[in-house]
Amino acid sequence: MRRRRAAKGDAMGQAGEGNERWRRRLRVAMWLFAAACAFTGFYTGVTDSVLANYFKDAYDVTARQRGFIEFPRETPGVLSLLVISALAFLKDIRTAIVAQILGAVGLVVLGLWHPSYAVMLAFLFIFSLGQHMFMPLGDSIGLSLARRENMGRVLGRFNSVRMAFGMLAGLVCFFGFRWGFLDFETPVLIFLVCAACFALTGALLYALHRTAGRAAEEGQPPAKLVFRKEYMRYYVLCALFGGRKQIMYVFSPWVLIDLLDFKADVMSILAVVGSFIGVFFLPFIGRLIDRMGARKVMMIEAAAFVAIYVAYGGLSKWVDENAVVLTGAGMLLVYLLNIIDKMCAQFYMVRSIYMKAVARTPEDVTPSLSAGMAIDHVLAILGSALCGLVWAAWGPEYVFLVAGLLSLANFVVAAGIPETPRVAGD
Repeated sequence: MRRRRAAKGDAMGQAGEGNERWRRRLRVAMWLFAAACAFTGFYTGVTDSVLANYFKDAYDVTARQRGFIEFPRETPGVLSLLVISALAFLKDIRTAIVAQILGAVGLVVLGLWHPSYAVMLAFLFIFSLGQHMFMPLGDSIGLSLARRENMGRVLGRFNSVRMAFGMLAGLVCFFGFRWGFLDFETPVLIFLVCAACFALTGALLYALHRTAGRAAEEGQPPAKLVFRKEYMRYYVLCALFGGRKQIMYVFSPWVLIDLLDFKADVMSILAVVGSFIGVFFLPFIGRLIDRMGARKVMMIEAAAFVAIYVAYGGLSKWVDENAVVLTGAGMLLVYLLNIIDKMCAQFYMVRSIYMKAVARTPEDVTPSLSAGMAIDHVLAILGSALCGLVWAAWGPEYVFLVAGLLSLANFVVAAGIPETPRVAGD
């Protein structure tokens, strides 16, 4: 009897030690991934702040060309589904390392040379492929480090780290372009800095793979693509999000750059303000998702975007028709709209959490996130090209009318989501 009790006690002690080791590895994994998020936040913050100005200043693109540039920039969002599936044998973290290598290669070429327009688009494609591959992989890795009850909070914290370093990137760009030590002359120093950030992210992911052990084990994505009919609502949400997201990403800043002649320094400081708010707003969104559920949060997001695009449409129509130089209250309204736009864009993680919640098995999460991103980007490519033509033919206000209608449809679809979907693996 005593021996049995002793053996049971030893087994419980070993289990306790094993659990403690697992918790230590989980903490290591969380810190390593948070550091990787910091570097991804920096290079994302830089490219989001300056790429539109780079196209305008270095290549003098028109609104129509700006729309079609999104074809090589967003096609990788579709192709990444095929690439991630082809590399499924590497699993999430090692595939994410490949993504960082591609991003670094693309930016090194853009930074060291001033290629022709066609060659620029080719290496923009390579950089964008790396960036887009990491989007679903990053969410999948982050979700693998969270428990059911705190998925929103954990993903919110990781995204808050990204946002904080995105704010730092915006400050670097603002002071760099304002004081003149950054420009788009070859070599483009800021692109080379971003390439280094891609490389450092890859190194941190390698450390995560090598040292974090069981805590960093990602889902086992199958070697085939995953399109399941029970995920149809998720795919529809991704399609609607992709169409109006690209209008937000491309044409909201184009109002400021093309119609109001904002330069890279002003666009960067607006990104800084949006990022500063986002550092605190993202954890709040995460807690809101955990408390209210994905359905209500997506409805709030869609309703906010309807209001934003109505305001953007009215403002762009007035500025375009009157060719005025905004000052005072008008300029404050432009700044406020841009910042609110950036804040509402931070709701993007809710779709990943919803996918995790409705997944039939944990193995479906990464391939389904990739499938959703592919659908998202098909609509993004078509939407940006179409809206470039709409802007040129009828005016910018009709571009934002399309975005408002997509947001309204997003609200209707989100309203039909069940209140408490199950979580895969529970």
